[in-house]
Amino acid sequence: MIDSVRYFFERNGFYVSARLADRLGIRAVNVRLFFIYISFVTIGLSFGVYLTLAFLLRLKDMIYTKRTSVFDL
Repeated sequence: MIDSVRYFFERNGFYVSARLADRLGIRAVNVRLFFIYISFVTIGLSFGVYLTLAFLLRLKDMIYTKRTSVFDL
C-alpha cells in the first residue's frame, strides 16, 4: 500500500524539486530533503511554498509552450 502511494506521487508529482534542482545545479534528493526538514521547522509553511511554486511552474509552462507550427494554435 505504501509503495503504491509513493509510486502515485512520484508519477503524478509536480516536478518542483526536480526543476528547482536542475536550475540550481544540485541533486533533486537534496531539494526534497530541504523541503521536508524546513516543513518540520516552520510547521508546514514550506508545503504552501511548494504548492505555490508548483502552481507558478505550471502556469509558466502553459504560457511559454513552444509551438512547432502555426497550425498548433
